[in-house]
Amino acid sequence: MLTPKPSQAVNNMKFFADTADVGAIAELNELGMVDGVTTNPSLIMKSGRDIIEVTREIAGMVDGPVSAEVVATKADEMISEGRKLAEIADNIAVKVPLTWDGLKACKALSGEGKTINVTLCFSANQALLAAKAGAAFISPFIGRLDDINVDGMELIEDIRIIYDNYDFDTKILAASIRSVNHVKDAALAGADVMTAPPDVIRKMAHHPLTDKGLDAFLNDWKKTGQKIL
Repeated sequence: MLTPKPSQAVNNMKFFADTADVGAIAELNELGMVDGVTTNPSLIMKSGRDIIEVTREIAGMVDGPVSAEVVATKADEMISEGRKLAEIADNIAVKVPLTWDGLKACKALSGEGKTINVTLCFSANQALLAAKAGAAFISPFIGRLDDINVDGMELIEDIRIIYDNYDFDTKILAASIRSVNHVKDAALAGADVMTAPPDVIRKMAHHPLTDKGLDAFLNDWKKTGQKIL
């Protein structure tokens, strides 16, 4: 696996929570584990809330970007929806799909100074187009590539090399992360950001040897008959 050179490595990998669950966001935010949030129509549906209402609440909870996705498929309609979503809060990142119409919308909205996250990326060529169109973030979907027996991390590596070759400012946002190993591998591959469900972020703290060691320490401490408080 590619390990970025020191000059290529990002200074601080950002953690985005991939959810519309405000309770989960609040818990992670208190620990400093949320640098932004990504949502999509499926996550909004799970929340059972109005998209404008819940997106506004989330945007008020975190300082970083909050991705809100358009649902139109034609460029003109995407642009209109993107403008409405961007009005929700100053930290909204408008999410558009990586289609030709999505690239048109990206170009238009980024030209207006709006932050654009181009999603559903599955190839390095798509990522190159998104950067040329002015995307602030490109979201390659790791898990969905793995589902069809394609190594999603190779895509992260390829995009990293291309963006570094040409000094593109577009940030690589590793998406469709389903496991703690995905997080580690995305970090090794040089992703600028990873977005994952809150449960995956919590699981990063777990290790069976940590649990085993803690149990041993506590058992030994109990035998001393001592108390700290």
